[in-house]
Amino acid sequence: MEIPQILFKFKYHFIAGLLLALTVSSFAVLAPRFLTVLAYFWPLFLSTALFLALVLVFGRTSSAAAAGGNSNNNIAGEVFLDYVAGHHELQLESQASRSD
Repeated sequence: MEIPQILFKFKYHFIAGLLLALTVSSFAVLAPRFLTVLAYFWPLFLSTALFLALVLVFGRTSSAAAAGGNSNNNIAGEVFLDYVAGHHELQLESQASRSD
């Protein structure tokens, strides 16, 4: 008689475990296969991979060009960043001082 009373104390644990097992098994049965998802999203994966490859290529080539000693590229980049950040007054002052 003691064992059923002890098990009755854990009835919510058993119900939660059963619900979790049913949920996981239903996801496993109802979810699409990996190849189906891959077949649907392959253009997105491909375009993202190409974009990241281009970012890496342009990043390496622009850093190599900047390391070549051409300081005009760095100045132009700083002026552009100041303009985008909204520091228009600083841009005009920095252009005037650099052109002298």
